[in-house]
Amino acid sequence: MPDTIVILDFGSQYTQLIARRVRELHVYSELLPWDAPAERALALHPKGWILSGGPASVYEPGAPTLPAYVLESGLPVLGICYGMQLITQAMGGRVVPAGQREYGPATIHTLSENPLLPHGDHSVWMSHGDRIEALPPGFVALASTSNSPFAAMSSADGRYYGLQFHPEVHHTPGGKEILRRFVVEICGAHPDWTPESIIAESVARIRQQVGGERVLAAVSGGVDSSVATALVHRAVGDQLSAVFVDTGMLRLHEREQVERAFRQNLGLELVTVNAVEEFLDRLEGVTDPEQKRRVIGETFIRIFEAEARRLGQPPFLVQGTIYPDVVESSGPDRNKAQKIKSHHNVGGLPPDMQFQLVEPLRYLFKDEVRAVGEALGLPAELVWRQPFPGPGLAVRCLGEITWDRLERLRAADAIFTGELEAAGLLNQRLADEPGQIAQAFAVLLPVRSVGVMGDSRTYQEAVVLRAVTTEDFMTADWARLPADLLARVANRIVNEVQGVNRVTYDITSKPPATIEWE
Repeated sequence: MPDTIVILDFGSQYTQLIARRVRELHVYSELLPWDAPAERALALHPKGWILSGGPASVYEPGAPTLPAYVLESGLPVLGICYGMQLITQAMGGRVVPAGQREYGPATIHTLSENPLLPHGDHSVWMSHGDRIEALPPGFVALASTSNSPFAAMSSADGRYYGLQFHPEVHHTPGGKEILRRFVVEICGAHPDWTPESIIAESVARIRQQVGGERVLAAVSGGVDSSVATALVHRAVGDQLSAVFVDTGMLRLHEREQVERAFRQNLGLELVTVNAVEEFLDRLEGVTDPEQKRRVIGETFIRIFEAEARRLGQPPFLVQGTIYPDVVESSGPDRNKAQKIKSHHNVGGLPPDMQFQLVEPLRYLFKDEVRAVGEALGLPAELVWRQPFPGPGLAVRCLGEITWDRLERLRAADAIFTGELEAAGLLNQRLADEPGQIAQAFAVLLPVRSVGVMGDSRTYQEAVVLRAVTTEDFMTADWARLPADLLARVANRIVNEVQGVNRVTYDITSKPPATIEWE
């Protein structure tokens, strides 16, 4: 088991970013709810603890508290925002409402040499309404701001640390170095969480789970299901049968691309099931996005159950569930989070499903999945594909799903992504560089607007273009695309796609929106 940092989640919107930043240091981190039982947390054999921020105030009745096992463990502890205030309260300090709240950028001044903070002034991101009025006995201030005399603190023995600001967000430029100092230098965690180690652990875990049984893989053609299938194939070889379902909600030419990639590059036999009519029949009249996901999830499973019977009833089903899917669907480790949407491979599964799930990517972020895919030798065309939701175009075709509307959306999407690719902007590998697009697609709206074409009145549907920049897909910003490119795309769509006479561009970030529209 790799060296592990356990992160206790007290409800901060940034908690997943803490986990991601620690893993960027090649140290494994696992996120647990703040009230996880001691046996569960200690079973991970952590090298240290990080306490996240949260929306509560430590002095309020019923506010989340610091588990006793954290301090009793004797391991290093880093509290961030609410986590810092928890340490303060637990160790005898005092936390009170702030006379002046701090939200947004601030500058901290390091007060003394210490193992956590580099010397000097640093730009940081604050987000708190309480302040520490008195440090616990035996603690010293490490940094201050004009509004916070105790912007960072540590115990005299160097075991406990607190930061009033958020080192995990990009608005704190030196945050990664602060986390590295805590994780690697103070906790002594070895940076051995690499794609190769992830593969080795996943292979061992898969073999232990499935033994000599046969396994069925659900292949969607997306990055996640492709990497999950390749991992399981590495683990069990010919015990795996891969099934690709053509739902009718794929992107243009996607079926052919997926079949070619799997058969030529992985040497894996792929069974393709044409289920277009079945999906469209079951989705007839369905407009609610949550119901769409549930219908699609159940239909997928029923199709795989039928394939399983044909293949001799393999008891295991592989799915490409990744960590953001679990988070947004309120999986078992995030039972305190509000559900945002059901993912068809997390929240839309029927309760009477006949499979045991194999989910080797369940706790990996997208960048880790891609790194594992490369290490497995998957071709770039698979590893660096544009992200695509499991339900496919169903959640980009708002309103009722029909074949004509899907074809309309497919054509518009191909024009948009094709123009981005021709302009050199559609390259996930370079998504952290200015102007590079992490995800881009078209959305078809169930609304009509009046237009004029060839001196004639039209009354047709509208297409929305969506393009975002992001590093982790937990947060995202809209891409500032060149106006001439948008004009060219809009002109082509209204001229080449039947039934569309208006094109708009989505300029909403995540949050408050999600990347997908449904």
